[in-house]
Amino acid sequence: MGAQQGAPAGAQQVAERFAELYGARPEGVWAAPGRVNLIGEHTDYNDGFVMPFALPHQATAAVSRRTDGVLRLHSADIEGGLAGIAELPLDALAPGSDESWTAYPAGVVWALREAGHAITGADVHLSSTVPTGAGLSSSAALEVVIALALNDLYALGLPGWKLARLCQRAENVYVGAPTGIMDQTASACCRQGHALFLDTRDLSQHQIPFDLAAEGLRLLVVDTRVKHAHSGGEYGKRRAGCEKGAALLGVDALRDVPYAGLDAALARLGDEEEVVRLVRHVVTEDHRVERVVGLLRSGETRAIGPVLTEGHASLRDDFRISCPELDLVVDTALAAGALGARMTGGGFGGSAIVLTEATDVDTLTKAIEEAFAAADFTPPRVFEAVPAAGARRLV
Repeated sequence: MGAQQGAPAGAQQVAERFAELYGARPEGVWAAPGRVNLIGEHTDYNDGFVMPFALPHQATAAVSRRTDGVLRLHSADIEGGLAGIAELPLDALAPGSDESWTAYPAGVVWALREAGHAITGADVHLSSTVPTGAGLSSSAALEVVIALALNDLYALGLPGWKLARLCQRAENVYVGAPTGIMDQTASACCRQGHALFLDTRDLSQHQIPFDLAAEGLRLLVVDTRVKHAHSGGEYGKRRAGCEKGAALLGVDALRDVPYAGLDAALARLGDEEEVVRLVRHVVTEDHRVERVVGLLRSGETRAIGPVLTEGHASLRDDFRISCPELDLVVDTALAAGALGARMTGGGFGGSAIVLTEATDVDTLTKAIEEAFAAADFTPPRVFEAVPAAGARRLV
């Protein structure tokens, strides 16, 4: 069924642009959000716990099927009219064959076909409001929206967690980024007004109510606008170091090192200083996720603030993936009265989150902006994070 009148304004606009590009209305329009991770950083590829929630910012895709084995892709964010349409033969899709933005949607098609699903082609027009390079999972949103659209159009019947797995495979193997499962699962499975407590080992999920406004609280995202080109390599080094730690400790993953036995485990690592730091972060971070879940379930939302701040110190000092801009956000926010703050995402730039009383939002925002100006940093982008809906069909 083609995109209909009465669709949400954004969906209607994407459908109309699709029609201009491809000469017919799309069969449907889908959306998948970016995410903010409340707590649980670099634990997902260690089989640990994470707690993201979806943002209102989303990737939107208008899509129709093709039967000729061709994938055509167009992005509103990388315009160029009809000349901007990338045309990719499905049989030519292969890991490492594409270093442009099209690798993310093409990788999903490749992963679906590799898994045995008979995808025969598609026309796609994409638009996204998820900031790129901000640690808010713009790539996962792009992957998940394509996966969901093809799942619906080709009647594959795959649940959200399976779509997330396929999207992770696309990013790991096709794109070549060694990411964990959190970003794709958050985009596919989060619910409005909730944070997602996810066990990345078995993908069991618990939706934890997270209505900050009802308690007079706000969570701000501060996009530092810092992007580090070497972050992919540094991310890979951290992951390899965690795997080395697990091997030295004789466990399948660092998830299996109990918090109560952390000191003994670190002693066993001897003079492996870097591995010691990585292991300490992962084990204490898993514990922090469990603490936050417990506090939210007992209605002690304000008490999660210091736990968030502990997480930043661990990421800064043990995992060593912060940067001056992120540290400035955290230090300035805390000095101005925030309940807690930490960097979020893969690190080396991107965004920080700040938990604050609603009445202090303007004061905190001004303090952070002034601190960046005084340090001669690029002005940050500050916005409120409201737990939004996960991936869904709009039309």
